[in-house]
Amino acid sequence: MKVRKSIFSGSWYPGNASACEKEIKGFLKEYSTETISDRPLTGGIVPHAGWYFSGSIACNVIHCLTKEKSPDVFVIFGMHLHSGSPAYMMTEGAWETPFGNLEIETALANELNEKFTFQIETADRFTQDNTIELQLPFIKYFFKDAKIVPIGAPPTKNSLEIGKTVGALSKRLGLQVKVIGSTDLTHYGPNYGFMSHGRGSSAVDWVRNENDRRVIDAMLTMDPEKVIKEAMANQNACCSGAAATAIAAAKELGAKQAETIAYATSHDKSPGDSFVGYVGIVF
Repeated sequence: MKVRKSIFSGSWYPGNASACEKEIKGFLKEYSTETISDRPLTGGIVPHAGWYFSGSIACNVIHCLTKEKSPDVFVIFGMHLHSGSPAYMMTEGAWETPFGNLEIETALANELNEKFTFQIETADRFTQDNTIELQLPFIKYFFKDAKIVPIGAPPTKNSLEIGKTVGALSKRLGLQVKVIGSTDLTHYGPNYGFMSHGRGSSAVDWVRNENDRRVIDAMLTMDPEKVIKEAMANQNACCSGAAATAIAAAKELGAKQAETIAYATSHDKSPGDSFVGYVGIVF
């Protein structure tokens, strides 16, 4: 079995299992998830910055999914794509993490590939993108026997159909599936060419309380079309297709409500004129 090598281990997150485990144990102390409703969870939305900035939020979202029977498969939607991009997917092989390799769930991937057109990635030929890889150590740590289907989902109606089909196929194949959508929120400041509200505390407040709030509200109402529309209009989600497709899949799997685990910005740890918003949601 060919293995896709990790690209960001040792830089965006630790490169060995013991250091990853130490960080994960620290992350679990940072947010309380005891208030999450006692109901079955089908997945969530996670950020994908380096672990220093947003790893704690992503870790706690994925940890929330340990409350039920361990799933067979995690379908992870991500990648920095635009409306003209193709959808991407790995259909075979495995992906390296510091805790061991995560195998691709080939049956589900192959059926999806028969129904939709994908740019197929392999262990040797793939786009270097952090959105999915940053989540994989958490999945392997908490769900050592789970497999994955990594999908790059552009912000299009076709992606939402892929999400719905993930839900329908998983039922037909008898697979217990959890879905993850990977996106950061507003990228604000001179580093990102987006400074509609100047600099300083007023800009931070606007991002936190207005711009990010709008797309978070769309996610919480589980309206995938609105998530994409909102992000396109207000630049408040870098991977809206991934988040929206995860919501579409989760609804097909029976999810009816969403809750916020945590919200933060990179400004909280590294104050400056350029910063990024992060949210963790479960549904």
